[in-house]
Amino acid sequence: MGELGAKANVADTEALALRLRRHVVRMTHRGNSSHVGSALSMADIMAVLYGRVLRVDPSQPKWPGRDRFILSKGHAGACVYAALAERGFFPVEQLEQHYSNGSVLSGHVSHKGVPGVELSTGSLGHGLGVGGGMAKQLRRLGGNQRVFVVLSDGECDEGSNWEAILFASHHRLDNLVAIIDYNKIQSLASVAETLALEPFADKWTAFGWAVRRVDGHDHAALHAVLDGAPLESGKPTVIIADTTKGKGVSFMEDSVLWHYRSPQGEEYENALAELAGGA
Repeated sequence: MGELGAKANVADTEALALRLRRHVVRMTHRGNSSHVGSALSMADIMAVLYGRVLRVDPSQPKWPGRDRFILSKGHAGACVYAALAERGFFPVEQLEQHYSNGSVLSGHVSHKGVPGVELSTGSLGHGLGVGGGMAKQLRRLGGNQRVFVVLSDGECDEGSNWEAILFASHHRLDNLVAIIDYNKIQSLASVAETLALEPFADKWTAFGWAVRRVDGHDHAALHAVLDGAPLESGKPTVIIADTTKGKGVSFMEDSVLWHYRSPQGEEYENALAELAGGA
């Protein structure tokens, strides 16, 4: 119970990613909320995870055999809510309540009252440490569940993440998969200008992780690498996914402006028009 049936193909997950992007633009518009660019950059990753990879059961959100997913970059929660709704954890219509007074769909992702969310996040640098603890406990209990954690690149400025990276390697947690949404723009400037991460892959390798770097918008590449996780026995996996902030809406792409701005007026209409094609 809870296993995916026939795995979604590339066309299916690409269509799902487009729906996620539409939801994100509408949700951030209605609630006048931030982080549309951050949510759009990871839509392809979320589509592949929820459309193909994660072993979950929407009818039993707490099914013990489920894979765990943590969005450490909790500010992009709109995309997680959209993925959960599309996967059947709650009605798609509920997304209209995002960031409104009294809604359980808060701006930063929250587990309170939201089936399918494992952990409330927002303060950066916490998700991977919790994910490592989950992975260790699941391993201790003898299960084959995996823990997937999506982090931002700017979040890798946090020392708590590097402590978690050491912890996971030390305990040989090959049931832990970290995915970096490497869009190279953080809150106020580029990652390179704020605190350079390169050589990024080499750092993870030195800390004892199995590392792959892929185009985070190439669904075939994401299918291949995520289907193959864990990449090496006895090592946690990190997938460095090169992405574009605001992907899918031309005037939002590679722009720090859309970290905090919400789409309104003509910009909202133009964003939806750009996302109108396809499924």
